[in-house]
Amino acid sequence: METNFSLAQLADPATAESEKILRACVHCGFCTATCPTYALLGDELDSPRGRIYLIKDMLENDRPAREKVVKHVDRCLSCLSCMTTCPSGVNYMHLVDHARVHIEKTYTRPPFDRAVRSVLAAVMPYPRRFRALLRLAAIGRPFAPLMPKRLRAMLALAPTTLLSAPLAAGRLVWPAAGARRKRVLLMPGCVQQVLEARINDATIRLLTRLGHEVVVADGSGCCGALTHHLGREDQAQEAVRNNVRAWMREIEGDGIDAIVVNASGCGTTVKDYGFMLRGDADLAGAAANISGLTRDITEFLSETGAGEALTAAAFDTELNVTYHSACSLQHGQKVTAPPKELLAAAGFAVREPLEAHLCCGSAGTYNMLQPELAGRLRDRKAENIARTGPDIIATGNIGCMMQLRDAVAAPVVHTVELLDWATGGPPPEGVAKRQEDR
Repeated sequence: METNFSLAQLADPATAESEKILRACVHCGFCTATCPTYALLGDELDSPRGRIYLIKDMLENDRPAREKVVKHVDRCLSCLSCMTTCPSGVNYMHLVDHARVHIEKTYTRPPFDRAVRSVLAAVMPYPRRFRALLRLAAIGRPFAPLMPKRLRAMLALAPTTLLSAPLAAGRLVWPAAGARRKRVLLMPGCVQQVLEARINDATIRLLTRLGHEVVVADGSGCCGALTHHLGREDQAQEAVRNNVRAWMREIEGDGIDAIVVNASGCGTTVKDYGFMLRGDADLAGAAANISGLTRDITEFLSETGAGEALTAAAFDTELNVTYHSACSLQHGQKVTAPPKELLAAAGFAVREPLEAHLCCGSAGTYNMLQPELAGRLRDRKAENIARTGPDIIATGNIGCMMQLRDAVAAPVVHTVELLDWATGGPPPEGVAKRQEDR
């Protein structure tokens, strides 16, 4: 794609990077074939190629974002399916991230939209605040029919049961069972430890059972993804720097072999820390090191030979597991085979739904900001999953779990919960109840 940025514009590192990305696009349109919003709406401007044209025009002319541009960029899920499909290697992720920052700086949203986004940014990255807000949501649920559509959608996503307490502050260590093989940092997540603390519990049990020491670093927190995708660059960068410093203290202390992440959206972001802090003279090298050490939990298990241990411990479950591949895992991190291979090694009959590449509609805060489109994607995904006849649905991301839970009949659990069960841990809560009902 031909570009016409001035030398003054290209002096800005973010613009220079976007210009490189734009020039890589050859207008082929392959991205439209796998884009969820284009599949739903059939509008070129709701495809990656269409958004690229809008972003190019906005950035090239250095103009404030207009309502039309904002509408179509906001509809992007950042599922990154387009990057899997693109034959030219266009880094759409970094381009749309730059566009969101530009929008946040130059466009004044309607008051209600600003308020919702501000609340999400101020609450969700902080487990204790988030837990308190969800308790308030329980009080407000009876009044949902009287609320605006977006607030109703947010209340519908809030759990109705007692929420998990966040992990205690400070450094936490779980020793390996037997001789230590690896020492790993666990990123506990922010939303996940409130909504489903049992995922971290299962991760820790599994890792220590397999001979790995697990550490949660003092001072680590939200990965920054949520605010990053809201275009709040300063807040996201603060979260990134906070984690880099906390993890480097551990790396430079007793050392680690990997940073293990069990929420795939977080993993995609942490693996991009090197790029996000590329201009930071003090932390660029550390951030790149951290990105290189980061592994999804299934990726780490596969690399350390857990498949053999799972095969040895495999039991005849007679359970069909439909694996839903989170977009951030299959498109963002390119981790596709390990989760399915590990589940199969553990003795589960693994199935995949049709249109496995399409997003379920969760996408961080997307299901709260774009509830109508998110709902249509959820229903489409649920229908495809139902056709596989699942006893259990497994996925590697808390957002997908919450999005699908009320749309499918089978229990939705994290992949690591099934692997923990297969090697001696307790059955996941939903699975245990299903077994009792049988």
